[in-house]
Amino acid sequence: MAHEHSTEARLSFSLLITFAIMLAELVAGFLSNSLALLSDAGHMFTDSFALGLSLIAARISRWSPDRRATYGYQRVGLLAALINGLSLIIISVIIFREAYERLRVPPHINTSLMLGVATVGLASNIFMAFILRRGHEDMNIKSAWLHVLGDTLSSAGVIASGVIIVFTGWHYADPVASIFIGIIIIVGGLRVVKEAMGVFLELVPKGHNVEEIAKEICGMPGILGVHDVHLWSLTHGQAAFTAHVWVHDQSVSRCQAVSDEIKKRLAAMDINHVTLEFQCAECEEKGIFCELHEE
Repeated sequence: MAHEHSTEARLSFSLLITFAIMLAELVAGFLSNSLALLSDAGHMFTDSFALGLSLIAARISRWSPDRRATYGYQRVGLLAALINGLSLIIISVIIFREAYERLRVPPHINTSLMLGVATVGLASNIFMAFILRRGHEDMNIKSAWLHVLGDTLSSAGVIASGVIIVFTGWHYADPVASIFIGIIIIVGGLRVVKEAMGVFLELVPKGHNVEEIAKEICGMPGILGVHDVHLWSLTHGQAAFTAHVWVHDQSVSRCQAVSDEIKKRLAAMDINHVTLEFQCAECEEKGIFCELHEE
């Protein structure tokens, strides 16, 4: 519980800082006529939205399972991560569009104001990235951190373009820096969307091989086979596994021992939510219900 409250406190603090920087960069971007600074402000806007969404999702995710959500509400955080990832992609497209226009007609830029605000933004983003550096087993927190990390790199790009303009007078540096910022943003967004969609589509979690797991279970003493094997993620970092295990006709206590061993091996693979159904091999030929069916 303390860790969850700590996560919410970090998100709240980062949200306040991000929103303040966004306002400063937005005003300075218009006054200095810097697209790179406005691009960074746009990214900061999506970050404010992302951090706010992550904060709400973090609170909802703590709700206990109930009749409507027997697995709990942990996927709310995953949904927030997906929305955050999509917002990164959208803002990148807007940046690319504006950068194209400015490459055609590069405007005059007030580099002093641009560099001053970008420097403050860079320092603040580094501080926030440090605050959110932990807890990346939660994709919601990871997506928020990626937003902040993208901001850090964006601010560095703004500063670099400003320095180039000051020393060379090459005003194309501003839209070029914006393009690089957009690339950084869209790569992070695509990565988050890909991971979130993998969980929503219930794909096999990264780093696991279902065939290898099935082979290991089949190789255990007393197990004749395994089928109806399913492996998916309840949420990021929480894998679930179900299977039908084929064994000889035996007591429930012996099946329990086999079940415990399977779960122990799966736990070593970070698979802790396991449901097993044991089926008796002999039942197919001489079980009482099979005999009744034949009659």
